[in-house]
Amino acid sequence: MRYTKEQRAQTIIDLLKKEYPGAGCTLDYNKAWKLLVSVRLAAQCTDARVNVVVEGLYEKFPTVEALANADVEEIEAIVKPCGLGHSKARDISACMKMLQEEYDGKVPDNFDALLKLPGVGRKSANLIMGDVFGKPAIVTDTHCIRLVNRMGLVDGIKEPKKVEMELWKIIPPEEGSDFCHRLVYHGRAVCTARTRPNCENCCLIEVCKKIGV
Repeated sequence: MRYTKEQRAQTIIDLLKKEYPGAGCTLDYNKAWKLLVSVRLAAQCTDARVNVVVEGLYEKFPTVEALANADVEEIEAIVKPCGLGHSKARDISACMKMLQEEYDGKVPDNFDALLKLPGVGRKSANLIMGDVFGKPAIVTDTHCIRLVNRMGLVDGIKEPKKVEMELWKIIPPEEGSDFCHRLVYHGRAVCTARTRPNCENCCLIEVCKKIGV
């Protein structure tokens, strides 16, 4: 069967739902501002390490106000294991200050407002919109970009914003956030980056363009 991109997308969505029914964000958080912190720390770092590091960060600075008032050097000392400690600490400090000063310590539920926060790009803003506020979102992380190219949902596009724009055309808005979480699970377990994809054991083998469907 030859698929249109819309047909391929819907089939992939349905198959991934069956394979990973409980997939969700792998960063631990119980408040919106904590997800903002974690997603900044997750750049070039594993979610598992971030989840460990933030425990110490929140033990010392348990609120937006506390983190906003902390010395950048103190934040950096704690988050250093996540890599890029200085720039991440600086962004976290500036972001918390802006939340405190302009949003009464709350995370805004507006995409454009999120993009104005220090250290927040489209990927982070989409994650917040989808996971925290339940709004349509497409998070184009490295797993998403690699997999949608292999599957044939986009054609040789690697720039995150361009991938996001292409996916908005074919992914139903209400499916985008969960779809991207499931791509992370699938990208880690099966359609890996550093080794040969485990195509013979892939739930998408009948629809993946890499296989020639």
